[in-house]
This record gives sequence, structure tokens and C-alpha cells, in this order.
Amino acid sequence: MAYAKTATRLKGSFIHQLLVIAICLTSYQNVVALHVPHKITQTSSTSELATPPRSGIFEPIEIPPAVIPHYPFPGKSLPPMYPSFPKTYDPVLTGRCPVNFSVISSITEKTVSDCTRSLSTVVGNVICCPQFNSLLHIFQGFYSNRSDTLVLQSAVADDCFRDIISILASKGANSSISGLCSVKSSNLTGGSCPVKDIGTFEKIVNTSKLLESCSTVDSLKECCRPVCQPAISEAALLISGIKTALGGKNIVGVPNEIDTLSDCKGVVYSWIARTLQFDDANSAFRLLSSCKVNKVCPLEFKQPLEVVNACRNLAAPSPSCCSSLNAYIAGIQKQMLITNRQAIICAAAFGFMLQKAGVMTNVYELCDVDLKDFSLQAYGQEAGCLLRSYPADLVYDNSTGFSFTCDLNDNIAAPWPSSSTATSWTLCAPEMSLPALPTSEILGNYSCPRGGADLLVPILLFFVSILF
Repeated sequence: MAYAKTATRLKGSFIHQLLVIAICLTSYQNVVALHVPHKITQTSSTSELATPPRSGIFEPIEIPPAVIPHYPFPGKSLPPMYPSFPKTYDPVLTGRCPVNFSVISSITEKTVSDCTRSLSTVVGNVICCPQFNSLLHIFQGFYSNRSDTLVLQSAVADDCFRDIISILASKGANSSISGLCSVKSSNLTGGSCPVKDIGTFEKIVNTSKLLESCSTVDSLKECCRPVCQPAISEAALLISGIKTALGGKNIVGVPNEIDTLSDCKGVVYSWIARTLQFDDANSAFRLLSSCKVNKVCPLEFKQPLEVVNACRNLAAPSPSCCSSLNAYIAGIQKQMLITNRQAIICAAAFGFMLQKAGVMTNVYELCDVDLKDFSLQAYGQEAGCLLRSYPADLVYDNSTGFSFTCDLNDNIAAPWPSSSTATSWTLCAPEMSLPALPTSEILGNYSCPRGGADLLVPILLFFVSILF
């Protein structure tokens, strides 16, 4: 009997350990924040701060000490982002924007968090600017609910745009957000788009089709097999009148027509925003933005003359080549945080640049260059953060500051481009036809299990039984 009780306890303990391991594995990519007291009593040395992390937690990124002070507790794990508490104040409004901003406060607060002063410049391309543009679309659609037009008059647009910036800045956002994201008050006016009123828009555009395509954007399919994006483009083309005027001819490359199409897209976004719930519209717009930003590399590359001189005609690892390459990459990686997809494109773009200059050897492989090396680093050169390709947000907590989730599966070698990828680079897999599922007769003949779960349970039970 005692033996049986002991065996039961051992089994229970073993299963408990299995559950703990499973939970740990499923939470591997989560960001964990650490409570940090406000009083600073000691200062850590540089050597103590440079110790590489031993867990999957994303540690503080390198930004100027004036923005984020040194973490004062070397004996503990560092938080995702050292607490940065934005100063808030009452905004000074023009009083000439006839909108109750509290109605869209949920979207405003999200924009404030994503565009916080301390981090907006390093997450501008991927997080801040997409969210700010979404806010403007939603504001424009919300404003149209009180009128019969989908845009704002120029004077009102100036006042409302000024109020939006003032509200964001008063809550802790970057006051220069309009310059950072290259957005002006004219974006709210519809510009040169000829159709701006709701009645005409709904007569020309198949609004049922547009709403069906964009009310729920599929985060897994939209970027590679788009549904909402072509619907928006089609609606913009219809209300622009360009297709009718040119008899359906191709208008690509005509500056005036391209500007008009861009302005008309803003009108289409406004109609979608006034039709959907705020949160649904924000989710859709952020997903559409992620498709756009993940198509290009946002980093700026200077001419890598030193790298070319040190790495040309190289057949084996060279200290001088790798030193020059690492120094160059260390410079560009300080620009901003980028996504995993952007890192692939940036690595390919830089590789093409080197090849064009005469570096034909795969120096990424020779010098152990990873994808994470193209994004902003933590701990000097030890740990990089690649953001996920899906829309992400900065999360603010009163005690832990700002944090965000990184793609922790980033220890992947940077891809060296080949001649075949120079003209056909894509991150979208081709359409594939899946084979037909096996019939019940085939399953019976070969005694195949019906599914992964059916197979896993017997194996697990057998594994536990032979141990005890």
C-alpha cells in the first residue's frame, strides 16, 4: 500500500512538472515587466549592465541616458523598458473644432501610448505612425457623422488638427508627431478628390462590397492575398473619375492622377471609419498599415566603402572584413526598431548593395550576421529586438513604464541574396493545392491514427506508465 501511495505521488509530481513545462513554453514570447521602485539609491556599473540576459525576456534597448536612466538594481533582471512616466497637463484647444473628443478617447489613448515622447522616434515607422494615421481616419469619419460630407473644410481641418496634436502632447505623446509621420491638416480635407459628400459617394461606390471586404480584415491573408486593399483602391478609382476620363487606360506614373487617387483613398477611409465601430476600424486600418510597412526596408544605408574595400574578393573569414561589416551594421541598427519581415528585406537590400559594389562572397555567413542585427539592440551587440510583422502597441503601466513584445525567434542568419531573388523577392508563399484527405478505407488498411491528439495521448500514457 505504501508503495502504491508513493507511486501515485510520483506520477502526480511528474505530470505536474509536465504541465509547468508546457505553460512555460507557451508563454515564452510574452514580455514580462518588473516592478521598479521610484527611489534610486545606487548606480550600476557599465560591466554589470552589460551582462547578457539569461531568459527570453526582452531587456532595455539602447537609447540616450537622458531619456532612459541606468537601471539601478544589478542583482535583478531588467524590465522590458525602464519606467518612463510622461508628464501630463491640460491641453490648450482652439475652441473652433466642433467635436467632442472624449467620444474617441479610447483611440486617442492608444495613440498616446504608441507615440510616447521617449520611444516615438524608434517605433515611429512600425507602431506610432500607423496608429496616428488610424486616429486621423477615425476622427475624419467621426466628424462626418455630424454633416453630409466625408471631409473637413480647410479652416476647420487646421483647427481640429491643432487640437488633436495638443491633446496627444498633453497626455505624453511626441509633440512633433506630425513631422515624424509626415502628416498635415490637409490630409483631413480630401485634397483634390472630386467626390467628398456622402450621397455622391454611396451612389458611385458599391458600399456593400466595400463594407464586406473591410469590416473584418484577415490578419493572416490580407497582406499576401488582399481583399480589403483592392476594394479600397477600386472605390478610390471610381470616385476619382480618372478611369472614366482616360477611358480605362493605365495611369501609373502620372503625378497628378496619383495624388488624386491618394486623396480619394482618404475619403474612402473616412467612409469606412464612419460606418464601423471605432475599435473595429482601428484594427482594420492597423492591419492595412502593417501590410504596407512590411513591404519595404525603412533603414537608410550609406555607401559602405570601408566594407567593400575590406570584403571584396574574399574567400575565407577575415578579421578586417568582419570588423568593418560589424561596425557598419552597428551604425544602421541604431536608427529604429523594425519587424522580422523588414529585417529580411533590409538584409537583402544591403546584400544587393554589396554585390553591386563587388562583394560577391556571402559575408553574412562568414561574419555570423543575424536578422536581429539590423534592428535596435539591447546590451550593446548581444540581444536584438525584432518586432512581429503584425500590428503591435506599446503598453504603459504606472509602475513598470512602457513595454512591448518582440519576436524572440530572431537568432536567424541574415539571408544573402542570390541572382534569382534580385527580381522576384517576395515574402508571400505561392498558392498551393493541398492533397486530398485520406479516406476511411485507406485509414483502415494502414491502421493510421485519426489525428495528432489521438496519437499523442497513447504515447504520453505509455511514456508515463513505463517510468512508473
